[in-house]
Amino acid sequence: MHPGPRSGLAAVSAALLAMSRHLEVRDVLKTIVASARELLDAQYAALGVPDDHGGFAQFVVDGVSDAQWKAIGPLPRQHGILAAMLREGRPVRLGDVHEDPRFEGWPDAHPELADFLGLPVRDGDEIIGALFLANKNCFRPQGGCGFTAEDEDLLGILAQHAAIALTNARLYERSRELTIAEERSRLAHELHDAVSQKLFSLRLTAQAATALVDRDPARAKDELHQVAALAAEAADELRAAVVELRPAALDEDGLLATLRTQIQVLDRAHTARVTFTGNGLRALPAAQEEALLRVAQEALHNALRHSGADNVHVDVARRGRGAVLRITDDGRGFDPTAVRRAGRHLGLVSMRDRADGAGGTLTVESVPGKGTAIEMEVPGG
Repeated sequence: MHPGPRSGLAAVSAALLAMSRHLEVRDVLKTIVASARELLDAQYAALGVPDDHGGFAQFVVDGVSDAQWKAIGPLPRQHGILAAMLREGRPVRLGDVHEDPRFEGWPDAHPELADFLGLPVRDGDEIIGALFLANKNCFRPQGGCGFTAEDEDLLGILAQHAAIALTNARLYERSRELTIAEERSRLAHELHDAVSQKLFSLRLTAQAATALVDRDPARAKDELHQVAALAAEAADELRAAVVELRPAALDEDGLLATLRTQIQVLDRAHTARVTFTGNGLRALPAAQEEALLRVAQEALHNALRHSGADNVHVDVARRGRGAVLRITDDGRGFDPTAVRRAGRHLGLVSMRDRADGAGGTLTVESVPGKGTAIEMEVPGG
């Protein structure tokens, strides 16, 4: 027996709060469709964000398995009822989608839809998405069940808040992109000012040494000593600039506190439960601590964005004079060998590079359907 929808103000509040917890666009879209499907007690829900070329930049579904979604094939185009909703900006409520003259069919693997409710998602006058549901769960003695006017009103409220959540997520991602771009620009200027003059001097000195090798070997040797000194100074300047990119929290709070704080933020921002354990770790050299932090961030990003996990756990423990970091999730997992062959590394290459650069090792354990465990061990100082 179907348990029925959550109802009343508490259900609406839960749906709106769930949307407001997320900062990344994809997570917001997924939460919107899941909240809409639960709130209106439908079998299927979807949200499409249109592009400017007759298709959808993003299209998220709920109620369809990964295997079904893969079998359906490419994302839909803006046609039929979807196109009408985007073009006209009006709600569409149908007792049977097949009977609408705008209905143009769907792929063979597509689930069979009957009753249909769709609303545009607006940001002011701009339509930024189409939110729709199909197949309301209820008793159908004569096939006479479907979405009601009250359902339409409720979805309208949800769509208004969805627009706010989606707009905020886009602003957040844009802000993050700008911050990264500004930091890169600042670093480029600093590198240019600090290093370029020394490199120019190094080139001139090397040219002078080349010219003197045959006729004045002693002076050429002096010039080559100067080349070595200039190269060392340039390397120092580069190192100092890179150190500035080291997260300030690492220097101020240490690795454990920095990780704990970041994981608390991720736990609040994602539907998955993200937890952390780590105690008694001695301070490590700066290179090792930064490598551990960056690998943890990359592994968490993969787990939260790609694995579909309900639970993600990070553990940091002392091992000899060094430390071991372990990130586990109960997501869908993957075949590491197949991923490497397909060229989709899920950040594994960058994580291995960071581990190698810190003198450590990285191991990845994953099986399709059985989650993933990533472990990184680094030596101490």
